[in-house]
Amino acid sequence: MKKDYKIAVAGTGYVGLSIATLLSQHHQVTAVDIIPKKVDMINNRKSPIQDEYIEKYLTEKDLDLTATLDAKAAYSDADFVVIAALTNVYSTNRRNVA
Repeated sequence: MKKDYKIAVAGTGYVGLSIATLLSQHHQVTAVDIIPKKVDMINNRKSPIQDEYIEKYLTEKDLDLTATLDAKAAYSDADFVVIAALTNVYSTNRRNVA
C-alpha cells in the first residue's frame, strides 16, 4: 500500500527547492522559508532561483507543494522534515532572492 507522506522542507535554495519539487510529485510537501517574497513566488508557481527543471516542474507538473513562513505549523504536522539550510558558510557574497 502506497503511503502519501506529509513532508516539510526547511529552506528553498537550490537543494531545498529541488527536493521539495521532486517529492511533491507523490507526497504533500510544505516548503518553509523566512523570506516572504520566495514563499509568494513558490505559491504562485514561479521559481525564486534560476533553474530550468525547477521552473518547468512548477509550471507544468501537478505538484502537491505549498510554501509557508510558519515553520512551527509545517514541522508539527510533518511525517518527515528535511533540513536544507545554507551550506556555503565561507561565502562573503550571498545572493538572496531573484
